[in-house]
Amino acid sequence: MEQLVDILKNEGLALVMRQSDGTLYRGHARGVADLYDLLTAGRLEGATVADKVVGRGAAALMIAGGVARMHALMLSRPAIDLLKDSDVDYSADLIVGQIINRNGDGQCPVEQLTSGVATAAECVPLIASFVTRIRKES
Repeated sequence: MEQLVDILKNEGLALVMRQSDGTLYRGHARGVADLYDLLTAGRLEGATVADKVVGRGAAALMIAGGVARMHALMLSRPAIDLLKDSDVDYSADLIVGQIINRNGDGQCPVEQLTSGVATAAECVPLIASFVTRIRKES
């Protein structure tokens, strides 16, 4: 994990993942886009992930994808609420009450979107719709 965190910090990435077969993935996208793509490609099972910011949505995608271990530079308490009942071994440098949006004036939209949902599996379709909508707007 230490190597992945070093790569994450030194290369200014959003996400670094070592798949169960040892393949390294470097993610540059902000938000949950990289994790969503990795989930839909079936590449998260058994993976070890170092992520810059993990909110409830990112945690849900990692749980749904079968990530084995995750370290976040910043992890939200709502994400911990999902992770604590999962098989994901998690740790963080900093734990925060919530993830703030990019404008700095409110809660992260994905964390807000998934706030009323009980399980990671229920979060995934909501995140899928969100990612699809954001990509169409770009």
